Amino acid sequence: MSDFDNDFQIDWERERRTGIPEAVLCAFKSAAQIEAILKAAGEADRRLLFTRLEPSVFASLGEESRAALANYDPVSRTAWCGGTPAEPSIRPGIGIVAAGTSDLPVATEAARTLEFLGFQSPVIADVGVAGLWRLMRRLDDIRSYRVVIAVAGMEGALFSVLAGLTDAPVIAVPASVGYGVSAGGMAALHSALASCAPGILTVNIDNGFGAAVAAVKMINKM
Repeated sequence: MSDFDNDFQIDWERERRTGIPEAVLCAFKSAAQIEAILKAAGEADRRLLFTRLEPSVFASLGEESRAALANYDPVSRTAWCGGTPAEPSIRPGIGIVAAGTSDLPVATEAARTLEFLGFQSPVIADVGVAGLWRLMRRLDDIRSYRVVIAVAGMEGALFSVLAGLTDAPVIAVPASVGYGVSAGGMAALHSALASCAPGILTVNIDNGFGAAVAAVKMINKM
């Protein structure tokens, strides 16, 4: 028995209650704790999503654990065990829009979470409003989605622009991209919360996982 067996209790019933399966936040967990959780998932024959798994921590895992998390993505810092949903179960309808290339780690976290949950989720990147023509060129594609996840740092203007141009709900994800008054994502967060464009739902800074979960819950009720 592992020394860490008493450190965690996996909520295997969460999907039955909420429609969203359990996920593991790896930040602040040791490699040994992550390996113990991964072992428990394997013994239960269950799929499990791991978020905020830093490359250095992943590299410190044992060979067997790294093999179980072979789909690890260092950009989004996500991985899962137990395989990916079969192709026929992959559902469309949710799109992700990222203002800049620097927002891709958060946007990719959302996309990977959606993939784990069985949703196809294209990422339209580098369409920030500083070059509005880039966004307008992709507007028809964006309007085809039933739910839009928008990721932006700096002043977060993308949220209001998208909500004013599309009829889909917009989930704003402020990104901690910027400097000066934009540092840490606070300016983008305030912009999302203070937007005059209706139909914006705002999640916490850098919370691509939370945005993906919100999108799935919304689309499942449509």
